[in-house]
Amino acid sequence: MHYDEGKEKFIQAWGTLGSAWGINKAMGQIHALLLISEEALSTEEVMEELQISRGNANMNIRALIDWGIVSKAYKPGERKEYFTTGKDVLELARQVSRERRRREIEPVMRVLEEMQQVEGDTAEVAHFKTVTKDLEGFTKQVDGALDKFIRSDKNWFFQVLMRLMK
Repeated sequence: MHYDEGKEKFIQAWGTLGSAWGINKAMGQIHALLLISEEALSTEEVMEELQISRGNANMNIRALIDWGIVSKAYKPGERKEYFTTGKDVLELARQVSRERRRREIEPVMRVLEEMQQVEGDTAEVAHFKTVTKDLEGFTKQVDGALDKFIRSDKNWFFQVLMRLMK
């Protein structure tokens, strides 16, 4: 497989994978391009490489910055903005986990806690509170595991992974 073919295949696959971690396909493709680029890229370079519009590129680069996985890079003597991403895959996974936790788990936990305030003495209310309490407990366990992963270092993570594989 030629480099260009491999590069295109990777960018497409990463874009598709991005939807699994809560971002759209274009965001995933831009991230993939930045991930495999040795140098920071300008918006124009991203547009040209991915054949997307300026608006699409700008909107998705900003969203990736909001996710904390892309940052601006400055080149001396250049007026253009350049963008880059970290190459540490474990740190990327931790950052995506932080964002998903903030965007998804924390709001659900607040709602589930609030559900325990539902009033009523019927069997239906009791069942509702039992189910939402169980969901709250499970969500807290997931949140705790995610928190440990987010705060972990590489050695801890790989030690746990190796124990799980035995």
